[in-house]
Parts: sequence; C-alpha cells; structure tokens
Amino acid sequence: MRKNSGFTLIELLIVVAIIGVIAAVAVPGLVRSRQSANETSAITSMRAITGAQSLYAASCGNGFFSPTLSNLGTPPAGGGPFISPDLSTSDSVFKSGYRVTMGSSRGVAADAPPTCNGLGAGAAMQGFYATATPTPGGGAKAFGTNTNHTIYWATQQAPLAMTDDTAPAGTISIQ
Repeated sequence: MRKNSGFTLIELLIVVAIIGVIAAVAVPGLVRSRQSANETSAITSMRAITGAQSLYAASCGNGFFSPTLSNLGTPPAGGGPFISPDLSTSDSVFKSGYRVTMGSSRGVAADAPPTCNGLGAGAAMQGFYATATPTPGGGAKAFGTNTNHTIYWATQQAPLAMTDDTAPAGTISIQ
C-alpha cells in the first residue's frame, strides 16, 4: 500500500487566496498609517522652523529673520545651529514624503545690521513663511507657517500660498 502525504493543489490555492485577502485588507491601512506619519513629520518640521526663526531673531538676527534654511543651520561663533541638519542641508529639503521650503514675501530688511552667524548687513528678512508640500504618496495635506508662528494646513497637493503674515483662504490652523 502506498502512502500519499502532502497538500493537494486545492488546499494550496485556498491558502494563497487567504493570504491575498489578508494582504488586500492590510495594505490600505499601512498606506494611511505611513501618510499620517509623514504628515506628523511635516507638522514637526514647521514647528522646528518657527522655533528656529524665533531663536534666530532673538539671539542672532537683531529682530530680523533668517532668509534660508541653510542659514538657520549655520551656527554663530561659540554656539550651535538653530535648526537640525535634516532641515538645513539645502533651501529645498525633501523629508518624510514632503518638500520643505522657506521664503519671504516682504523681502530683505535693508536696515538690518550684520547677524552673529556671518550673514552680511541687510541680508536678514523682515518676515518669513515656510511650506511643506506632499510628494506623490507622501501625504494628502499641505502645511505652512509664517511670522505669526501659526501652522496652517489644507487638503491639497500644491504648496500653500503663504505670505509673511497671512494664511491663504481655505486653510485651517493647527495652533
């Protein structure tokens, strides 16, 4: 008598089908979790920029703001940088599914004295705004902040149209 052991083709197909159903249910939840984590990182980046700009204006900028993220990463003599290296490597940083940028709608303060980290006279800004724009698959919300230190968001894939002291229509404030 011959002993047949093992799985039949039908049993194997049933196991593969069960694994497929579990994967189909789990993947969308994982994608939403990742987008939520990316959005939290973008909010944290906006908070870091507002804090760094406040510190820069109070201790180094003589009441004026840094013009670039790179400049916030430049430490003054005997001190540390105002912002972490992950946000100051360039003036347009890709971090956790978002493109983070900073600018000014009011421009350079012509009467600004030299700053303590080597920025020349007249190069500091009168105000600032920063945006975090989702890259494809990075998130569903765009974020922004400005001189008033409030973080705004809107469900869109384009950058928020921020100015130094106003938020675009249709945005919601977080703080």
